Amino acid sequence: MSTTGLNKIEKKAAFSLATVFGLRMLGLFMILPVFAIYGEQLTGYSPIWLGLAIGAYGLTQAMLQIPMGMLSDKYGRKPIILGGLVVFLLGSVVAAMSDTIYGVVFGRALQGMGAIASAILALAADITREDQRPKVMATIGMFIGLSFAAAMVIGPIVAQSFGLSGLFWLTAILSIFAMIMIQFMVPHTVNKAPKGDSVALPEQLRKLIKDSQLSRLNSGVFVLHMALTACFITLPKQFVASGLALEQHWQLYLPALLGSFFLMVPFMIFAMKKQKEKQMFTAAVLLLALALSLLWYLPLGFWSLVVLVIMFFTAFNYLEATMPSILSRIAPAGVKGSAMGIYSSSQFLGAFTGGVVGGAIASKFGEQSIFLVMAILCIVWAVLTLGMKPLKKSKNFSFAISLQSEEQADEVAEHLISMPGVLEATLVYQESVAYLKIDEKLADILSIKALLNPQHSN
Repeated sequence: MSTTGLNKIEKKAAFSLATVFGLRMLGLFMILPVFAIYGEQLTGYSPIWLGLAIGAYGLTQAMLQIPMGMLSDKYGRKPIILGGLVVFLLGSVVAAMSDTIYGVVFGRALQGMGAIASAILALAADITREDQRPKVMATIGMFIGLSFAAAMVIGPIVAQSFGLSGLFWLTAILSIFAMIMIQFMVPHTVNKAPKGDSVALPEQLRKLIKDSQLSRLNSGVFVLHMALTACFITLPKQFVASGLALEQHWQLYLPALLGSFFLMVPFMIFAMKKQKEKQMFTAAVLLLALALSLLWYLPLGFWSLVVLVIMFFTAFNYLEATMPSILSRIAPAGVKGSAMGIYSSSQFLGAFTGGVVGGAIASKFGEQSIFLVMAILCIVWAVLTLGMKPLKKSKNFSFAISLQSEEQADEVAEHLISMPGVLEATLVYQESVAYLKIDEKLADILSIKALLNPQHSN
């Protein structure tokens, strides 16, 4: 098997799991560009209920993300993923058959109860080698980004032809395709990655929530998705008011999203090459705040909307792409699964809060005020980013250990920390595994392996 690239099984896993994740997110995202307009036709419509319908999935996702990951650890990844997709399918059907806003809110909440993100990421970790795992995770992340872009284009087109219910029926069909892929395309495996790398560990959650560096990322992704959801309560209406019919909205979204992707890539390359990641991160948050401020302040015509939407999505896509990477680098060794669980829950909770808060702001102060409030929150976030520590180049590794006692494990851990290039070390004696965060340029991997497995080095 090649150690320089993905092997056949890993390629199959990367494509199939990324597609499943993408299909599900496509179904969740498609109502964003159209619901502000079509939701007005539902019985019981109000701005607050509109916000709830857009963001309801986020609350149930946030509540169940970590528990579903733990269940997948106990009962297996595929059964939990398939069960979650069935729940997602039921939620889509409920929403499709509803002619009231309340039924759509219930259906969206039910969709969110199929919280399979953590189980999919854990399965990806199970099937892949450690040195190739980042490529698989990056593929999944790329498909999530593509699903959002596709949703912005497909949503208005489908809604124009088949109405709001047609969007939910399409979502139901997509979930069936996802089930077929999980059952027949995702490789079967009984091998497991180290638990702490893929699934949240309950005993670690409180400590990680209090971590000052991780909390900045968690609060940041909360604000990012809060702003996204809140803005879509009014953005589609702004487009219509500027003279762009709903069925033509894809003509704005497509070039805006493509333009934002092209703009963000040079910034990412510059940040990595010049080691200016912290500064560029803060700049992206400020760009987001600027775009929101101008959306509030300026009279919005067609071309001003185009420019500001490109600014918004350039910042959004940059932050969305870089934050998981930063998380993986600053999360303590051996608890990446727990850190990602908190991060994902914060993301979905932000989406829910954005819907609720955006709806409340729209009903009390007018829809234009949504942009101002979100801009202020982004400015607060930008201030918080100033306290981020500079990022060190490192990789997470896990090694099997063969130590005779817990006391010996403590001694080895102390020795490891003093070795060049070892930034963090967590030894879990009961699981016979060591989690290390290493600077590959400075560390001597052979010496580390010899220390962890002394009888094999003799």
